[in-house]
Amino acid sequence: MPSQFPASFPRARLRRNRRAPWVRSLVAESRLGPQDLIAPLFVIEGTGAAEDIAQMPGVQRLTIDGAVRAAREAVALGIPAIALFPRIADQLKDDDGKEALNPGNLVCRTVAAIKQAVPGIGVICDVALDPYTTHGHDGLLRNGEIANDATVDTLIQQAVVQARAGCDVVAPSDMMDGRIGAVRDALDGAGFAHVQILSYAAKYASAFYGPFRDAVGTGTRLVGDKKTYQMDSANSDEALREVALDIAEGADMVMVKPGMPYLDIVRRVKDTFGMPTFVYQVSGEYSMIVAAAERGFLDREKAMLEALLAFKRAGADAIVSYFAFEAARLLQRR
Repeated sequence: MPSQFPASFPRARLRRNRRAPWVRSLVAESRLGPQDLIAPLFVIEGTGAAEDIAQMPGVQRLTIDGAVRAAREAVALGIPAIALFPRIADQLKDDDGKEALNPGNLVCRTVAAIKQAVPGIGVICDVALDPYTTHGHDGLLRNGEIANDATVDTLIQQAVVQARAGCDVVAPSDMMDGRIGAVRDALDGAGFAHVQILSYAAKYASAFYGPFRDAVGTGTRLVGDKKTYQMDSANSDEALREVALDIAEGADMVMVKPGMPYLDIVRRVKDTFGMPTFVYQVSGEYSMIVAAAERGFLDREKAMLEALLAFKRAGADAIVSYFAFEAARLLQRR
């Protein structure tokens, strides 16, 4: 912004460019459309069923056939991609998350079904072990600590299994050191050089994940917390180091998570690296808006769209949001 404006009041009246909807549209600096959204889907076993998620009103766990229908709806609404998160049966969980490596697991079957029915949609798969472990951590727990290198050895296998199932993007969300380079090498070595990596590069240890953990069945299982591998919310410069490392290791896109409390991080990442920068409007952010609207404290639609537009203003290229379908319907009507 120039240090001095060429004109001052009364010649310059900034309200002139706000006086009518048509001019506000013409001078808008940031725009939000369905093409900016990624829809997260929770999947469960079975057919023709859907389970409400108590902590996320309006969001459901879907069986594979329901996920296919949701993918079709996403395409119809102009949403370019979906992200899959499983809620697997408790009996399939173990300390090492071995079900994550099963080529016939719930996520792999869902990917295959969606790509067969809706080949044009982008499918993003989470690379982390928390939905599969008895202890609820993203990595392998050894003597009370998360073992970084052993976890990476498992994650690269998980990523290759997902690529074989047909996913377009693997998204390591575990925050282990060195995992992006290892995943890239593993994918390339297995013949999946075309599969992209969306790195959760700046993922913070946050109170806003609570409803998500309920959705995937890890909330009551989590042993301790995740502060030894997810980022400290006090830190901003460290986020740039994390992002820089992941870019150097081969990330195609980077993610900041959560969203609204970390808009400053989104802006710094985008300005510093100029990389495709995504943001995750996490479950707690969604549930806060929904709960406030249900109490009559907020206008749901206005608050939803304002929050989503804020991510674009901060520099995000794409937004993962549980509001994706609702927002896309509203935006299509405008």
